[in-house]
Amino acid sequence: MIDKLKFTLAIACVVAGLVGFYALGDEWPLVVRVLSVMAGLALGGLVAWFSTPGRRFGEFVREAIVETKKVVWPTRKETTQMTGIVFVFVVVMAIFLWLTDKSLEWVVYDLVLGWK
Repeated sequence: MIDKLKFTLAIACVVAGLVGFYALGDEWPLVVRVLSVMAGLALGGLVAWFSTPGRRFGEFVREAIVETKKVVWPTRKETTQMTGIVFVFVVVMAIFLWLTDKSLEWVVYDLVLGWK
C-alpha cells in the first residue's frame, strides 16, 4: 500500500512539474519553466526510487551495467568488414528482386495476357 502511495506521489510530482510549465505562462523566462519540469521529474524520480519497484529497477540497472561490461565488442576492422558484407548482400538482393519482378512482368503481360 505504501509503495502505491509513493508511486502516486511520484506521478503527482511529475504532473505538477508539467502543470507548472504551462501555468507559469509566457511572462516567465523559458529557463524557469523548463526548470519547473526538470524539478518535477527529479522529485518524482526521487520519490519513486525509495519504493520497492524503484529499488528493484535500480538493481536491474546495476546488473545491466555489469552485463554490458562483459560484452566483447567487435573491433573497427570487424565492424567495417561486416558492414561491407551487409551492403553487398543488400545490393545482390536488390538486383535479384528486380530481375524477378521484371521476369514475372514479362511472363504475365507479354506471354499470358499478350499486352505489349
